[in-house]
Amino acid sequence: MPTEFQIRRARLSDAEPIFALIHLNRDQLVPRPMGNIVENIDRFSVAVVGSDIVGCAAFQIHPEIGQPEAATVELQSVAVRSPYRRRGIGKALVEAVAESVRPFRPREMLVLTFAPEFFTSLGFNEIPKTKVMHKLYTGCINCAKHADPFTCPEIAMIRHFEGNPRTAG
Repeated sequence: MPTEFQIRRARLSDAEPIFALIHLNRDQLVPRPMGNIVENIDRFSVAVVGSDIVGCAAFQIHPEIGQPEAATVELQSVAVRSPYRRRGIGKALVEAVAESVRPFRPREMLVLTFAPEFFTSLGFNEIPKTKVMHKLYTGCINCAKHADPFTCPEIAMIRHFEGNPRTAG
């Protein structure tokens, strides 16, 4: 199995493989309809081995009312096909998303995850879900997997952007 991979921005032609990858990981990820993936394709990065999409990650920006500079970037749909895990692909995808949003100068990157050990290794720290109410009301409230965002077993984690003068903490 080839071990070399490339990280690149997603293309419209990547929408179906991204959809399939998210569906393969439906126990760990919030499902996304094909239309949502196409509408947000410019927010996805993909990992490619040969001509195959083997990983993906996306972002969403959550505004802070009255403070646009305090917006939070949420990392979403981070997935790597199981035969390609533990090869640095997930880390490369997270870092690619972080670099793609860095020009916006966000304070922090948020992730809700079932894999806190992985994100801890990338500099994320666990936070109470009550600190990310904007996410809960814009995303989790519509989740079909759990009736209550506060009883959902996903862990909220955050990583501050270094070098941003507005970064707190």
